[in-house]
Amino acid sequence: MKAYRIVEWQHAPELTEAPVPEPGPGQVLVEVAGNGLCHSDIGMAQMPGEIGEAVGWKVPFTLGHEVGGRIAALGSGVTGWAEGEAVAVISPRSCGHCSWCVRGQDNNCADAFAGRGYGMDGGLARYMLVHSARELVRLNGLDPVVAGPLTDAGATSYHAVRRALHRIHPGGTTVVIGAGGLGSYAVQYLSILTGTRVIAVDPVPARLTYATELGADLTMEGTTADTAGDILALTGGEGADAVFDFVGIDATIATSLQITRRGGAYALVGAGMGQIQGTLMNLLPKDGEVFTFQAPTIADTLDVFALADAGRIRVDVDIFPLDEVAEAYEAMEAGTLRGRAVVTPT
Repeated sequence: MKAYRIVEWQHAPELTEAPVPEPGPGQVLVEVAGNGLCHSDIGMAQMPGEIGEAVGWKVPFTLGHEVGGRIAALGSGVTGWAEGEAVAVISPRSCGHCSWCVRGQDNNCADAFAGRGYGMDGGLARYMLVHSARELVRLNGLDPVVAGPLTDAGATSYHAVRRALHRIHPGGTTVVIGAGGLGSYAVQYLSILTGTRVIAVDPVPARLTYATELGADLTMEGTTADTAGDILALTGGEGADAVFDFVGIDATIATSLQITRRGGAYALVGAGMGQIQGTLMNLLPKDGEVFTFQAPTIADTLDVFALADAGRIRVDVDIFPLDEVAEAYEAMEAGTLRGRAVVTPT
């Protein structure tokens, strides 16, 4: 089958051939309907081999970790599922029996560090192997072509918003920096789950227009110190109850810390590899909370699909065939997409 793979470290991925996998005991073979693209895919292709191998990744492997499809075959011992069922695949792997999994923090399971699309074969192919049926979500009418982005872009942003909900107050202000693939979902969750005023910040005007459609109350173009001053002025100098940074470069980190109020929350989700410049005691929100990105839990993902099934969130995608996967990544990097890029194998 055709597959878009990293075949050599620090070389561009290639659309090449890969064997069709066969499910072993307890495993499920999924025929991919659609795979959402992620900025992290680009970083994987540029990674030095010693870093990838240190976490158990081995080339070649197929990219893609936002997968919707249908069950093509069941391995022995798998019950409760049937061939042909529409499913989405939980983005991070987890073992189901370690201390993290037992207490519902399966996103911290050691198995999550190497998974489908990052170190193991993912969904940018016609078929993908799922190592346990516990990693499947049964779809209730949602088209599997568009379901994949909910497992990562949708669920990761939900995880961040859920973690900060206890810091957000009705009538307060929250800020989403970076209104792209993940930030646009955060705008939706804040709009429907809180009574807060939502401000979306992004340098791309089209993204701000889209954020307004999704529920943002105000938008601001840019991510500079001027933006911080404007937000502080809007909040009477107090700052925001919560700031969600989906970019993560030096400038957005500095802006975020400036505008997070005392007792507020700053969520660093974007993997821009930025740094904090200055003394932490002076920069961090007093009596507040700062946390960094971690993948969503299974519970987060199920909550997101429940919201989608109820029609409470939009799932907008731009669809590309597998033969045009390189062009899809280029459009994603250029910021010209309206929704999440989804690649179909046919």
